Amino acid sequence: MNDHAFRNDLIALIPPLRAFAISLTGKVDRADDLVQETLLKAWANRESFEPGTKLKAWLFTILRNEFYTVFRKRKREVEDADGIIAANVGVHPEQDGHMDLTDMQNALVRLPVDQREALLLVSASDMSYEEAAVICGVAVGTIKSRVNRARARLAELLHLKEASEFGPEAEVRAALMSKTSAG
Repeated sequence: MNDHAFRNDLIALIPPLRAFAISLTGKVDRADDLVQETLLKAWANRESFEPGTKLKAWLFTILRNEFYTVFRKRKREVEDADGIIAANVGVHPEQDGHMDLTDMQNALVRLPVDQREALLLVSASDMSYEEAAVICGVAVGTIKSRVNRARARLAELLHLKEASEFGPEAEVRAALMSKTSAG
């Protein structure tokens, strides 16, 4: 069976598929989703359909199998319309981290090139001030000054209170504070 004829036969069977799906789900919107998924699977696997057999029976089997697959998944889901359960989830959503990274990247681009270079060499590449100075061909004091100005500017761009809120010193400070508050 060619693709055109197969497509026409699929379209002709949408009403009975939809009626069957509504009888299974009891909801029109879920039934429409189920029919759509059935049609997608049928189209993707059209080579496995054997001409001469009943297309309607094949489609109904796909629809029924898809219904039970979705039904099994939904049994494990918990409805949380108010968001109460999600608010108590121990794992925080990843979007915040992604947005923070995007903000940091945007702020880094706004730094002067010499400051950005110094900051990335010392902070991101974990090089010493001396190593960064050699790479940039400037004095160690110049690298320290550029890193300090870059951190201050990033703090300003990211609306942080001060530059010490990020960087390796912040990690050490956070670790020390957690030990003193725990003891």
